[in-house]
Amino acid sequence: MAARIAAIPRPEVAPEPRPVDWRRVVALVHQSRALDDIEEQRLLPQRKVLYQFSARGHELSQILLGLELTDPHDGVTVYYRSRPLMLALGTDLEEAAAGPLARAGAFSDGRDIGVVFNRPGAGGATVLPAVGGVGAQYTPAAGWAQAIRYRAEVLGDAAYTASIAVVLGGDASTATNGFWAALNMAATLRLPMLFYIEDNAFGISVPSTVQTPGGNIAANLAAFAGLTILEGDGADPLAASALTAEAVRRVRTQRTPVLLRLTVPRLSGHSGQDTQAYKSSATLSAERQRDPLVRLHEALVPQRMSEDDWAALAQAARADVEAAVERALARPAPDPGQLTRFVFSEPGALPRQGGLAPEGLVPPAGVAAAHPEGPRINMLTAIRRTLDAELALNRRVLVFGEDVGPKGGVHGATLGLQDKYGSARVFDTSLSEEGIIGRAVGMALAGLMPVAEIQFRKYADPAAEQLNDCGTLRWRTANRFAAPMVVRMPGGFFKCGDPWHSQTNEVAWVHGIGWQVAVPSNAQDAAGLLRSALRGNDPVIFFEHRAMLDGAWARRPYPGDDYVIPFGVASVNRTGSELTLVTWGAMVERCEQAAQESHVDCEVIDLRTLSPWDRAAVLTSVRKTRRCLIVHEDNVTAGFGAEIAAVLAHECFYDLDAPVERLAMPDIPSPHSPVLLEAAVPSVARITRAVQRLASL
Repeated sequence: MAARIAAIPRPEVAPEPRPVDWRRVVALVHQSRALDDIEEQRLLPQRKVLYQFSARGHELSQILLGLELTDPHDGVTVYYRSRPLMLALGTDLEEAAAGPLARAGAFSDGRDIGVVFNRPGAGGATVLPAVGGVGAQYTPAAGWAQAIRYRAEVLGDAAYTASIAVVLGGDASTATNGFWAALNMAATLRLPMLFYIEDNAFGISVPSTVQTPGGNIAANLAAFAGLTILEGDGADPLAASALTAEAVRRVRTQRTPVLLRLTVPRLSGHSGQDTQAYKSSATLSAERQRDPLVRLHEALVPQRMSEDDWAALAQAARADVEAAVERALARPAPDPGQLTRFVFSEPGALPRQGGLAPEGLVPPAGVAAAHPEGPRINMLTAIRRTLDAELALNRRVLVFGEDVGPKGGVHGATLGLQDKYGSARVFDTSLSEEGIIGRAVGMALAGLMPVAEIQFRKYADPAAEQLNDCGTLRWRTANRFAAPMVVRMPGGFFKCGDPWHSQTNEVAWVHGIGWQVAVPSNAQDAAGLLRSALRGNDPVIFFEHRAMLDGAWARRPYPGDDYVIPFGVASVNRTGSELTLVTWGAMVERCEQAAQESHVDCEVIDLRTLSPWDRAAVLTSVRKTRRCLIVHEDNVTAGFGAEIAAVLAHECFYDLDAPVERLAMPDIPSPHSPVLLEAAVPSVARITRAVQRLASL
């Protein structure tokens, strides 16, 4: 039976427009302008600020938006020109100045470019951690919007009924994959999401007509189903204020997406190093004539305030910024001793936002001893039963991806789960891996536990930016934010191979900073590792080898609904004294068979997880056997076996009686023909010969 979803009433009556506090607007615009002036004219030439991105020309419209984001569960994704919005949301001037100065305690504690903002929710809107990639901010905002709906309608939290997600982007960013993926999600799912497009007519030096047909994304999307379009002049204070208020009101009350395009002038270069030589004098003059600060003065003086009031606000803003900059300069530099902290979660050091832990939700610890139940089952069934048990245990777990709903996944791992838990918790997505992973990031930051499926390892390539950004998120924000999630990713050969469905390349995610990587070889380990990942505080790549999903050797009794395997703990499947075989995934079965057929007393170690990997177990074994063969399916050059070999060369050099050797695929894609595949993937016969040869040295 599908899970019942409690209906949360939506606001029936549109709220009255809030009066604009124009004095605050004036103060904030002057503060933003003063920060840009000081950085451009003083701190950048002094090389105290190394990367400077001016918001000059964008500040008025952003501030008007920020003052509308009053719901404590609003979520905003921003980009490098979004400091005025940060000020409007309440960011302290000293912190706003300290970020570009790379001082301790700022947005990233000096770890990231100072304009890559973030702001954990604390009674106000959350600014999700920004990234340096253009367009990468869109899909996490869609994930936050979907989490808003989930928390309101499924978890029954009335505090989310009027919350919205907002994404800021320049006109050039509307050409990116992330923009279109998020737009499809927001429109098809009718998410409460505002696309706030600041169109300054240039992407660095490239005019908007090269980015978008006709140079107007709003015009192109006029017939886009499920999307409301608004547009106007972002440099006109009264018009921009009215349009922004209307856009936010519509999203809050109608709970459907809106795209607001506001044209603004970019009054400085793209960055502090950009001279704008590509702009004609006529273009520069036209932009200066649209200066929002000048137009704000024209709109307010003397109609709403006197010239003296304006001057006093400007003077006070400048003085406040000067003082804040001096305080920021007085801050210490970041502590190099803390440099490697917060790549992964640390006991007793909770992030301020993201995942279950900051909200006080602690899943059961589980048990390390298996309690086998019933007959041997295949790995596919073990994965499905584990997902089933964790969905029942934790209502914040969501499972999604292409074809995971009624079809049950292309491999059948989610079969029947949508019928049992409903389409709000187990659901299909559009065909966009960037959208799948970016959505998961937004959901995780909003306090859910997303389980995203990528159908095959190779299909993760379009999501590489989101995956890499997610992995570094905790470190980049100095543990302000974290995005725990599980990404299920089948791959490897199965009967045959091919370059598109059979790739492993698990080493890419071991090198993906901040990701834990599990590669189970059998049903029991799959259940224990998947449960550990679902109850953990870090993002996890859970690699499901296609050959083992229904392989006879990989079948084991189900170990119970509380069984967990800690990451970084290898399994010694076979003890021996003459040679150590280190392996993982589908090669474990072949290595065990080769060890038996070789008549060499081999110790077989199944690493089970590659990040972290059990160095201690491998080192202990190799110091005993004095020989080591590493076997893996991934390509030999720069495969994970090279890392293990390097550690052994450093730590066990004087213990070895023979060189450490690797047996892996040649540096080619996985071939389709079974004959070619058998020649490429380490076979039992090849492993056996390698063991015998190495043992004879």
